[in-house]
Amino acid sequence: MAKQKNRHTRSTPSAPNPFEEARDELFQHIMQCEVIGSHPEDQEAWFGETMQYLEQRYSELSKEQLAELRKLGTRFAQPPKRREESDTASAA
Repeated sequence: MAKQKNRHTRSTPSAPNPFEEARDELFQHIMQCEVIGSHPEDQEAWFGETMQYLEQRYSELSKEQLAELRKLGTRFAQPPKRREESDTASAA
């Protein structure tokens, strides 16, 4: 009998690209700094400082990518919507 080759070879996971690394780091900072639920003015100041830091740390990112990061971070920092609000919106 001939030996069968193992068809289930493990592939090595690809390394995240700089945008993904910056996004993940931003989300971690948001959670660690308790930005979620903070006052909107405080969030704005925090995001201004943090985005300057990320721009320096990830210099390979374009202005568009940095703007996208800020948009994602702002959405991530919003408090979760209450269940009743989403049920009412879907029923309308």
